[in-house]
Amino acid sequence: MSAIRLLVLGAVRMHGRAHGYQVRNDLEYWGAHEWSHAKPGSIYHALKQMAKQGLLHAHEIAPSTAGGPPRTEYELTDKGTEEYLTLLRDALVTYDQRGDVKTAALGFMVDLPRAETVTLLKERTRRIEEWRASVVAHYVPEDGPEQLGHIGEIMNMWVHTADSERDWTVGLIERLERGAYTFADEGDPFVGVLAEGEENPYATGEPHPGDAL
Repeated sequence: MSAIRLLVLGAVRMHGRAHGYQVRNDLEYWGAHEWSHAKPGSIYHALKQMAKQGLLHAHEIAPSTAGGPPRTEYELTDKGTEEYLTLLRDALVTYDQRGDVKTAALGFMVDLPRAETVTLLKERTRRIEEWRASVVAHYVPEDGPEQLGHIGEIMNMWVHTADSERDWTVGLIERLERGAYTFADEGDPFVGVLAEGEENPYATGEPHPGDAL
């Protein structure tokens, strides 16, 4: 799964309607340019491609009174909302080694009902344990990595990673079951996007041709 589609759809959804620079600004505000491939070029490319695919509706807006170039504002279509929620559910339930997908899913998990999020995370835990079992079918952690030569360190890393992921996921589930955070239909959600004109302290400051979009 590509994290960029989930990130861009989620950012647009949080605004209702947003132009390319707003989406880029939000993703930089979240630090996504550090932990994912959400660079300016890929963000603007994703917006254009998803508009062509019918996931986003592109609204042409008039040029600014200051004489700047016209911009396009994007809004999720019904198909886009369906795609966003599908990507989010898949990202929460799937155990893999890609931290960008997992990180994006955590940032948007409150867009789902609490009970569904807990169910998805419990399924994720089950898959982690299943994956770990497939590794230890060929490797005995208690015997140490030396049993397989230096290649054993690879499986040793896999097992430790799986254990850490499982423990962290179980802890998250417990926090959610105790009522942590505000989920869909529970009240006003946490606002994690920048307001129009609000300064972004984490902006890279690098111009891009797509900033006119």
